[in-house]
Amino acid sequence: MTVPAGPLPLAEPVRLPMRLSPKVLLIHPVRMIPSLIVPLVGLLFVGGFSGMSYTWAAVGVGVTLAFAVVRWAIFSYEIVGDRLEIKRSLISRSVRTIPLERIRGVDVSTPPMHRLLGLAVLKIDTGASGGEEEGKLDGVTLEEAERLKSVLLRRTRAARVTRPARAPMPGETSAAVSATDPAAATDPAAASASAAASMSAVREETAEDEREIIRVPWTWLLYGPLSGAYLLTPFALAGGAVGLAFQWGDDLGFGRDAALTVGEWLWEHPYLLLAVVLLLVVAMPFVGGVMYAVFNWNFRLISRDGYLVAERGLINRRSVSLEAGRVRGYEIIEGLAERWAGVARVWAIVTGLGDSQTRGQLLPDVPRTVAFQVTGEAIGTYQAELRPHPPIARNRRLFRAIAPWLALAVATTLTALLTAQPIWWIGTVVALLLAGSGISLGLDRYRSLGHGYDGVRLAVRSGSLRRSQAVVERRAVVGWHIRQTWFQRRAGVYTLTAGVGAGKGGYSAIDVSQQQAIGFPAEVTPEWLAPFLSKGQ
Repeated sequence: MTVPAGPLPLAEPVRLPMRLSPKVLLIHPVRMIPSLIVPLVGLLFVGGFSGMSYTWAAVGVGVTLAFAVVRWAIFSYEIVGDRLEIKRSLISRSVRTIPLERIRGVDVSTPPMHRLLGLAVLKIDTGASGGEEEGKLDGVTLEEAERLKSVLLRRTRAARVTRPARAPMPGETSAAVSATDPAAATDPAAASASAAASMSAVREETAEDEREIIRVPWTWLLYGPLSGAYLLTPFALAGGAVGLAFQWGDDLGFGRDAALTVGEWLWEHPYLLLAVVLLLVVAMPFVGGVMYAVFNWNFRLISRDGYLVAERGLINRRSVSLEAGRVRGYEIIEGLAERWAGVARVWAIVTGLGDSQTRGQLLPDVPRTVAFQVTGEAIGTYQAELRPHPPIARNRRLFRAIAPWLALAVATTLTALLTAQPIWWIGTVVALLLAGSGISLGLDRYRSLGHGYDGVRLAVRSGSLRRSQAVVERRAVVGWHIRQTWFQRRAGVYTLTAGVGAGKGGYSAIDVSQQQAIGFPAEVTPEWLAPFLSKGQ
């Protein structure tokens, strides 16, 4: 027998289909308890708490447990070549195939019960939709979740690096192909050498290159109530309690009539009702701050193996991975209270990202200077001044901020003169005060307007109570949309929207002049607009 010279190639170990951890069987029945409470309580009440009622209730619980066992037994997953397969097999066979090169990110979260059992939920985002059915493994061990996350992300990069060269399309030149796939423009030997070099580079990254960009100190969590995201939590909890009382009052034993009686009694005692409302208002910043801290506890932004990884959460620890190569910019959000405190929040603008409002968060409330520093380090810095919008844009904002209150003041004044009731004069004074405050609001909204381009990135900004500045790379722009409402036509201004294949899909510069509406797209994408502009324009 002839033995080949040189080292033998290392064969990839064969892995059998994997299953979720058996510990997940302790979680599925608990999740089903809320949907079983009402039927079980109804069964016990109808049966009169007899032995037969308890028997049927036990049968219902047993069926639930058996269903959970069957779901666990028929579910498996495995990585086969360049794809991940998620299988369900009982009477019929269902296989969900996810090509590795389409994976945009892998998220790992640990809800409370999962954390107690040492389990995690792993979600795979391919950018096809925002649904959870993209790919979800609910109940893998923490070690398996981290292993899968590392393997999937690394193999995803390798699959893209070694993607085979494509043939030119009809009418397409070899130069166009080489721009998107350089290996296709070379001979087979050069293409093979390029692929081998790329694979070698991927293998050299076996040890993950991890660098912590920022770890948010716990003291910065005190900025949480300024965002307003969780301020209405007390009212939401109170509303949920009222809804529970009306829906399940009879089943819980105190009756729906009792809830109605309490409501009528509070309505007949307005001072006590006002005290309850004031108590909820006072609780808003405290409860909102606690909820904000729970969701953003120990927030870390990490650069790891070509991905931006955001980790956060106290009860439910969550890790979100965003492929750095698909990040096209960022959006900085500042509410009015946040601007007074000098803090801001940051979201990434990423192509093919589902649920971007949750998964795309790069930073919670942090000092504004830190927000710009981190975005510049992680994504890139916008290096130009924003250009002001025409004065007519200021007049439009002043009119909209003042005119409604002046109209209300006129209406209350006329009512006071006709009815001779002093209370209407109070309304007039309040309306005039709001009109006066509208002056500063309108001026601030105008100062917030702006747009610009630094040769690499464009930026648009607008808003006052919620000011948003989006910074997008020029390569992400896929089109322009110029729009004019009836009132804008009267004022001679336009809304210019840069269509972007990422984030919200478009970011608008509001109330720009005609010269800006034409000149800004011509500056950012001159090759697109050149055929539509006459010489000298």
